[in-house]
Amino acid sequence: VWDCTSPAFLKEDAIGVTLCIPTSFCSYKGEALDKKTPLLRSMQVINEQSLRLLRLFGNTTAKKVTPSVGPEQEYFLVDAEKFMQRKDLIYTGRTLFGAMPPKGQELDDHYFGTIRQRIAGFMKDVNEQLWKVGVSSKTQHNEVAPAQHELAPIYAEANVALDHNHLVMQTLKRVACQHGMKCLLHEKPFAGVNGSGKHDNWSLTTDDGKNLLDPGDTPHENIQFLLVLTCILKAVDEHADLLRESAADPGNDHRLGANEAPPAIVSVFLGEQLEDVLNQLISTGEATHSLAEGILKTGVDTLPDFTKDATDRNRTSPFAFTGNKFEFRMVGSRDSIAGPNVVLNTIVADAFAEACDVLEKADDFDLAVHDLIKKYATEHQRIVFGGNGYSDEWVAEAERRGLPNIKSMVEAIPALTTDKAINLFEKYKVFTKAELESRAEIKYENYSKAINIEARTMIDMATKQIIPAVIKYTKELADTINAVKAAGADVSVQSELLTEISALLVESKSALKALTEVTEKAAEMEEGEEQARYYHFTVVQAMAALRSPVDKLEMIVDKEAWPMPSYGDLMFEV
Repeated sequence: VWDCTSPAFLKEDAIGVTLCIPTSFCSYKGEALDKKTPLLRSMQVINEQSLRLLRLFGNTTAKKVTPSVGPEQEYFLVDAEKFMQRKDLIYTGRTLFGAMPPKGQELDDHYFGTIRQRIAGFMKDVNEQLWKVGVSSKTQHNEVAPAQHELAPIYAEANVALDHNHLVMQTLKRVACQHGMKCLLHEKPFAGVNGSGKHDNWSLTTDDGKNLLDPGDTPHENIQFLLVLTCILKAVDEHADLLRESAADPGNDHRLGANEAPPAIVSVFLGEQLEDVLNQLISTGEATHSLAEGILKTGVDTLPDFTKDATDRNRTSPFAFTGNKFEFRMVGSRDSIAGPNVVLNTIVADAFAEACDVLEKADDFDLAVHDLIKKYATEHQRIVFGGNGYSDEWVAEAERRGLPNIKSMVEAIPALTTDKAINLFEKYKVFTKAELESRAEIKYENYSKAINIEARTMIDMATKQIIPAVIKYTKELADTINAVKAAGADVSVQSELLTEISALLVESKSALKALTEVTEKAAEMEEGEEQARYYHFTVVQAMAALRSPVDKLEMIVDKEAWPMPSYGDLMFEV
């Protein structure tokens, strides 16, 4: 069925001009087969419950409340010719082998540097192609890692933003090919540098021009905002496992927890101003003041002093308040934004509904809303964290607070089918139990298939490319030793090098055999959770064991003998 709330558009490509109609797909019996249908259901639910809340505060003009979403899209660009020499990039979208180059992202010079002309030309074409199909691409810049970049659109209603983001990903890949490059959307295409995410900026806006997440100049006096805020804290705290699962995929397992990606522990960053207001509510029962914005002084006479924000950003937080919205930074760069926004809409709608159930029955509304705000702030303050989310101290602190630390996709999927999740989604008719169970089954299957492809690609590369290349090099080295020895010169360096390479070759062959065995065993298992867990806890470990000696070999084998482009070739020669 045509989703008439998302505009149709004309797309022109090599085929010609195609009329594209945003569409929802359902089964013969009405089950949602896609990502759009549950998103539209969740938008309907958040609208209903938000309007209930607004009516309690005397708003009679708003007729609709819509989740507004702005998904930032990170990606890598590599030269197409070099890409085609890497089977791992071709088959899996990420490098399965690769030693770090002498220089990575430690200087941040790519982030703050100018956009290279080749990349600028690509970005210009991307913008023009997106504008033609109605996507308002607004921001473009380099990202932290070499060869990494970012694009951000103007915000739109959640389902329109979803359609637009799929167009963004498709356009990035198509235009990159036209410029002799390949666009990598994998969450972690290169080990040792930043991965790529898709920061999902989420807020609630009314059709009469109000943003429910706008705190105003004096947040401590904005009772409606404080109720909305504490309801969101309650929602995120009670359903952290669902939020974590909504951002789970095989690539994100490599990304979450370092290099400007949030940790796998869900927490909320509020900033100094709102944290102070929250602490006042918890300690005294009422908030009497808000921290002022203050003046930022540069110390230069010719530069004017200016007003600074009342709070700073926290890039280590997975769910951060950023002025008038929440930024969910966990989402992976290849992911659809549908899942995270389905969860956000539904859990917040549930918190709004519970609050409205209490307030609609209250004899004294002002007293009841005051008590409810304090109650939610007190009961769910454990989810608020403003420190360094990358630190080991936070992992220990989160455990002390009782926050879940779900480290992998396989460990996250069960959150979909808990009694709590089924009751929540069925209560608001966003998902049925069957729809949730089918999605969990498919996710286990997809995870297993993704790791199976990666493992078999490693086996293929090691067997057909890497080990033969190293054996050939050791022969050349041995021939050199014999020739130099016959000439009466010292061969200690060559002999030492040959011994080291031979030892790593033995280790690589042993690891290759082990990986082959566990991969074959995994493939024979019945599809489902047990197979996915075996792939995660056994096959992935065997993959790491093979990668380790191979990456060491890359550092000592002659570059001319190595059978594929290095990290340095891929990231710095674009």
